[in-house]
Amino acid sequence: MQAQRPPPPRRRQLRSATLDYDFRDVIPRDMPLRVPAPSHRHGAPSGPWPFLDLDDEIDPEQLKDKEPSPPTPVCNHLDAAKCKGCWAGYPQSLFPNWTPAQQKRSRISKIVDKSTETCIIHYVDVDENGRFSTSEDLTVTYDRKDAHWEFMRAPRPTGTRLRAMFLENLSGPVLQMIGTKYNIEPFFFSSSLGWVPARYQEEVIPMQSDHITITLTFIRTMPNSTIYPFSPTTTHTASTISHLHYYPRDQVIDTQAPLFLRSSDQILLPDLLALHMVRSPMNNTIVSYHLGKEHRTTSATSLHARLNAAGRSVYWNTLFKDNDDPTFVFLSILWYALYAWDEAFEVLYSHICWLESRVLNENDIDLTQELHVVHAHLLHYASLLEDFRKSAQFVLNTPYPALDNSALYSDEERVRSKGLLETECKNLLSEIDRLQKSRAMQGKRLKNVMNLGFSSVHIGDSKHMKKLTEAAVKDSAAMKQIAYLTMVFLPASLVAAVFGMNIEEINPGSLETLPHYLATAIPLTIITVWVIVAFQYHPRHPQRTGVETGSAGSRLLDRSAVWNTLGRVGWPVLLMLDFFEQRRENEDAANRVKYGSDTS
Repeated sequence: MQAQRPPPPRRRQLRSATLDYDFRDVIPRDMPLRVPAPSHRHGAPSGPWPFLDLDDEIDPEQLKDKEPSPPTPVCNHLDAAKCKGCWAGYPQSLFPNWTPAQQKRSRISKIVDKSTETCIIHYVDVDENGRFSTSEDLTVTYDRKDAHWEFMRAPRPTGTRLRAMFLENLSGPVLQMIGTKYNIEPFFFSSSLGWVPARYQEEVIPMQSDHITITLTFIRTMPNSTIYPFSPTTTHTASTISHLHYYPRDQVIDTQAPLFLRSSDQILLPDLLALHMVRSPMNNTIVSYHLGKEHRTTSATSLHARLNAAGRSVYWNTLFKDNDDPTFVFLSILWYALYAWDEAFEVLYSHICWLESRVLNENDIDLTQELHVVHAHLLHYASLLEDFRKSAQFVLNTPYPALDNSALYSDEERVRSKGLLETECKNLLSEIDRLQKSRAMQGKRLKNVMNLGFSSVHIGDSKHMKKLTEAAVKDSAAMKQIAYLTMVFLPASLVAAVFGMNIEEINPGSLETLPHYLATAIPLTIITVWVIVAFQYHPRHPQRTGVETGSAGSRLLDRSAVWNTLGRVGWPVLLMLDFFEQRRENEDAANRVKYGSDTS
């Protein structure tokens, strides 16, 4: 079943000079898909129930077998008549617990069903002198699958120490042939298809051979030709349009998806290194599985060329020439992941610097969201780097079993080979440690940028509040002007009200008189003024609630709420006391100035 590609982009037109894009509608055609979340419980053969979850029912037919051995004897692939087509039942022919239902859950059946696909196998042979020879790439079609099986069964050229195979567009027959020929646990293919990090050793024969598998997820940069980076020669509008047209600003924090960097034309893409190695004095083999094009991972052609380039390196060629241990070739491929990590952190460092400059100059909520997205990916990278470190440590702790065979290697050769492998593994571990420190440094720097972004937001809010305060002050001044205008018309309103009163002095024949009006209005006015001033008055000494008695230093003080209320009610007395006390303080200050100047 083919992976679903994103829909083609639907481009919207610009209305006037403003940006009017719906980012969910603008997706490049060659956008890499997100990788599946790994199921770690299904990543190694140590799990007793491969691809059986807790709610899954176990096949009753599987429980009828008393022994977990294969139903038929394992073929030795020597007799052409008996060996013909023995690969067709893989993986259940060699591993009967891998039922069709489990093959479907593990995605192995997805490859096995692709029987008519054309697979390309890139070969690299290493001879006894450490020289790398590139064989012709083999194209395996469905019609020629039997010819390829005969090629795999045939003895290798004389003097061949190791053969590496890089599988491109893996088909069902090729998967079954390789799995059957080298007796590969299906976990290698299921871990590769499910992006499950794995590292394990199997089929160990002391002093002879073993199998080692490493499935490693890492981060690689990928050019994105649809994004145009900012440059001094482009206008802000044009460069922003090119970014907004293809940059998914509404992406969620999904660490399994590619990370788009607006500051450059690069994407940080999850990639996979899936290696299985058979270490044997007569049959050293490396199998490198490569996913389809939907994830845009490293191609078989690219890694095939990289391994050939390693064979031309003076340093590594010396190691390959002086040591029969095939693990050195396996270790050289792991350096590909380290190079990819280093390039990714270089690009990410530049992007963080760009974000810092934007945060310093702008106050944009989108920048804050982007900072959180990048920070979440950095946290995820910590776990991927730890898996990388464990994989390198695994190679160091899993020596080649045949080195302990005294019939093949002398003590001096064994000590020298193990010492060199330990040195190279520690070199790789040292570089991984540097990457982990670089990731931690960038995480701290990004955290600092996030704090700066929050501070900028707070400063922006403060400026906004300042503007609101200034607007409130302007409104207050306007209200004051209205109050002044009201005072201009207040006398005329009073006169109109007085002349409109029904009193004897103004309207003869009325029942009321002017003394009656004054006798009612004046007390009400006094009470109103008294109450208003009592609530608004703030004495110079809030603790004073009574009058001073005795000497100048003795005062009647009480801080209770009742006395404070009574003190406010008696505000005229407090007002007079404050007036006289202020006057006395002024006189004392004048005397101090006067006498002080005379003394000097």
